[in-house]
Amino acid sequence: MRLILASASPRRLDLLRSIGLSPEVRPVDLDESPLPSESPEAMVLRLARAKASLAAAAEASCGALILAADTTVAVDGAILGKPTSSSDAARMLRLLSGRAHSVFTGIALRAADEQGASADEVDESRVHFAPLTDADIAAYVATGEPLDKAGAYGIQAGGGRFVERVEGSYTNVVGLPLARFERLLGRMGLALADLRDGS
Repeated sequence: MRLILASASPRRLDLLRSIGLSPEVRPVDLDESPLPSESPEAMVLRLARAKASLAAAAEASCGALILAADTTVAVDGAILGKPTSSSDAARMLRLLSGRAHSVFTGIALRAADEQGASADEVDESRVHFAPLTDADIAAYVATGEPLDKAGAYGIQAGGGRFVERVEGSYTNVVGLPLARFERLLGRMGLALADLRDGS
């Protein structure tokens, strides 16, 4: 079965390749702004479902499996999406310094066929940051890495040095909880092998 990744994230693509999958990348264009009073969990699930639905509509009746995901960082209930500027990235990193925060990923699977079977869930990990100095923050922001990352850091890259420990799925923090993805496949009567061999 063909797997279509409805995301332009190179990190999600790398994670899928690490388990032997070679998805077709078909990102969708969607306003990812949170709704008023929307919780982080509700937002990532809503966006993952919407991305999967849009991608499935574009691939109608092709028999492929659509995978969509959305990840955000939250601290004290506040959603930290991708920073809008270097100063916004520094603000987010100051919020995360020396404390724990949550990373939520909504993941949605949808069959692009007449039945349109689907399965979706939210994964949460808790990430504990070391205390950061102003110099730490300025040097990291200057690399440009935080600017396209939810919460202004990439655990799989330079931001990983700030992480003291992770409770829950590491791959969730990167952007795609692989164990949960496999569990959702099972709910749809599929296994990784079904996506690896093109059957």
